Order: sequence, then C-alpha cells, then structure tokens
Amino acid sequence: MDGSTRPLTVRRLAGAIGAEIGGITLSPDLPEAVIAQLRAIWLEHGVVFFRDQQHLDAPALAAFARRFGEVVEYPFVKGLPEAPEVIPVVKLEHETVNFGGLWHSDTAYLDRPPMATMLIAREVPPFGGDTLFASGTMAYETLSAGMQRLLDPLRAVNSSAKADVTRTREDRLKDNARDDAKKVYEVEHPVVRTHPETGRKALYVNGGHTLRFAGMTVAESTPLLEYLYQHQVRPEFTCRFSWTPGALAFWDNRCVLHNPVNDYHGHRRVMHRVTLAGDVPR
Repeated sequence: MDGSTRPLTVRRLAGAIGAEIGGITLSPDLPEAVIAQLRAIWLEHGVVFFRDQQHLDAPALAAFARRFGEVVEYPFVKGLPEAPEVIPVVKLEHETVNFGGLWHSDTAYLDRPPMATMLIAREVPPFGGDTLFASGTMAYETLSAGMQRLLDPLRAVNSSAKADVTRTREDRLKDNARDDAKKVYEVEHPVVRTHPETGRKALYVNGGHTLRFAGMTVAESTPLLEYLYQHQVRPEFTCRFSWTPGALAFWDNRCVLHNPVNDYHGHRRVMHRVTLAGDVPR
C-alpha cells in the first residue's frame, strides 16, 4: 500500500504550533487531493514534520516542493549541481557557529520573502541540533488591543546587512557563495502582516533582519522591537523538533519564526533546503 492510500495521522507537538504527520510517503506524484489535505494541515499548524523520507533526493525534494508553489533559488549561496534550487545547510565537525542560529524568518529583507521553506535532514549529530519554531500569529493575537492598534499601521526596515552582523546567514558563504553574495537587500514590510490564505494577522519582525521602524531611528525603535522579539518567542508560542535522518520540516514563513539550536560542537549536521516563492507582505 503506498503513501497516497494509507490514512494520515496528525499528532500535535504543542498548543500553538506544529504537528507531525505520519502514514505517508512523500512523492512529487501524490494525488491532488492528498496535496490539498497536506496544505490544509500545514496552514492550520504553521509547521508540519514528516519522518523517514530518505528516498527524497535533492531533485525529488524540489519536485515535491513544486506541488505547493514556485520553487525559488536562495540569493546568496549556490545550490546543488543536481538541483540548483536546493541548497546545503551544513555545520562541520570543526565549526562552532551555525548560520541562522537565532530566531528569524527566512530572508525577510527581500521584496517577496519566501512563502515557505522545506528542510530535510541528511546527516544529524548524535545529540542536539534541534530546531525551535514560534507562531507569529499567536504572538500578535495575545498582544493587548492597545498594542495591536499601535503596531497595525507601522512598517519596519529589514536588511540583509543585519544578517551579516548577527550571523544569521543560512548558508556557507566562505566556500559556496554565489557571485552576487555581497549584494545588500533592504526593504520595508508591515510590522503586522495578514496571511493571504487564512486571513489571520501575524507579527512580522525578527531580530536577525529587522533594523528599525520606518520613519524612526534605530535608537527610537529598539526598546519596542526588543520587547516584540522577546514576546514572540514565549515558550507557549513554540514547539521543538528533534531531527532524525530523512526527517522533513515544512514551515509557513509568512507567520512562523525558527531557531536552529547550536549545541552539538564536534559533530556534523547536513541538511538540504528548498524555498517557495511568496508574495509582497500586506
């Protein structure tokens, strides 16, 4: 019996975000009805996880991702030769820094940040290396009405230059950079964005990329931004995923932040990542 005919199982990981889906073998050839079911579960939970998907090599991963949207290349790092849209996310045994190692949304400094990210584990350390996820939707909905009114009309400046300073680049620029990797991207986005599919509002700032509120200085913006950064990752808004070889995470970059935990020095971690094109945040 193949993955398209077994009944799906959905196990929530936490109260606010995250679910592990079982009973399915992921494939680019899944029926439309199954893809629609997966999308509905994903929209409900913000991030979904699948175990034991080792059969999805890089080309198959890109092809599967295309069932949910347009696959786009990452602007800073070269993709794999066999699948240019898929980039390696690697920390080697001798390294102590993991790029992307703080709470952030992927490439919020682009005009059209990715709709979603898929990440599959190829090699995992014997311990550690988990990834945390947080719901921007819950972060917004739990703010006071007064704070919501204050934030709703605001826009924020997001910059790839801050990604350099905060070491959040989810790449290996020193050995696998694209030719235009030094280009700086900077853009304004709403502090609160409305999800184009669910209609729910989500807090859309992050410590890795957000510089300041538009029309304000960094000094003026910092106190409120620091409060929001802390608020949006309160434990009750988060879930934690422990990787195993072949595990795949699929998160909604429009309303979900993530943070890969850097607690496995001396060990190797190899992941493959693909991103899906998004719209202009509104």
